Amino acid sequence: MNNENGQERVAPPSRKVERWLQFVPNSLTLCNSLCGYAAILVTLQAYKHVDDQHVMATIFAWSAGLILFAMVFDMFDGFTARLLHASSLHGIQMDSLADMTTFGVAPATLVAVMAHNMRHIERAGEFIPICVLCGIYLGCAALRLATYNVHAMFEKKSSDVFTGLPSPGAAAALCTIILFAATEKGSNTLREYFRYLPIYATILGFLMVSQVPYLHFGKYLASARYHKERLLIIGLLLLAWLVSSFLVNPFLFPFLLVNIYVVWGLIAYFALKMGFVKRSHPLVAEPEEDPNEDGERKS
Repeated sequence: MNNENGQERVAPPSRKVERWLQFVPNSLTLCNSLCGYAAILVTLQAYKHVDDQHVMATIFAWSAGLILFAMVFDMFDGFTARLLHASSLHGIQMDSLADMTTFGVAPATLVAVMAHNMRHIERAGEFIPICVLCGIYLGCAALRLATYNVHAMFEKKSSDVFTGLPSPGAAAALCTIILFAATEKGSNTLREYFRYLPIYATILGFLMVSQVPYLHFGKYLASARYHKERLLIIGLLLLAWLVSSFLVNPFLFPFLLVNIYVVWGLIAYFALKMGFVKRSHPLVAEPEEDPNEDGERKS
């Protein structure tokens, strides 16, 4: 078919084809939620092995690994939706519900069960504060994802900056700590870390709903403008990961990388507020009005 200028016009896909195209990112979103569901089921297996610290550490490591693996699906569902032009409000809702399960409920359950089992808490009065702290993380994740849905439906802007810590980043901060501690030599390593995880989860929850801006390194690395810098950064990161894996622990580098990202956002925010750095600094995220969630679909 040709238009008035004699150029060939591409016919729009039929409704049936569109439905099939939307099935691809929706399937990836379902895989995301299934990983979160599996992580919760694996976490609950720890109650069968309360007297074996090594088995419990293995269980918690598998659960944390499933949550981190879900981030692969979370990243590719948005990518395929944009690639296939299959974005929709239905997909946005599905994505947020999946993220709520995987990056909200699953990490909160993991931290609560781990703190419960590792301390052998039997009295309800000792466990309630842990539940409250993990509940704050869960509630903040829900607030953030609900806020994203509102912005996604009524605003069309995209940003290179997150307003608040993205929920996958908060979950990754917890899970990389658990993986590192669970795989460290010595049975007491995980016990030394779990004491602070409920408190850290609460801090991460408040950061998710805060106005602290975080750089979108995913967009930076994928940008064609920074092709050479992107290749150099990726190469250095892979080299650092390989070296740390051979010398110390394969999960040390992800643990440091993610949590430095969390802390750096706070440092840069207060440095910007107090005038120590300029807004144009390449490692400082300038606050914006339109928050967007990492890995989630934008219509």
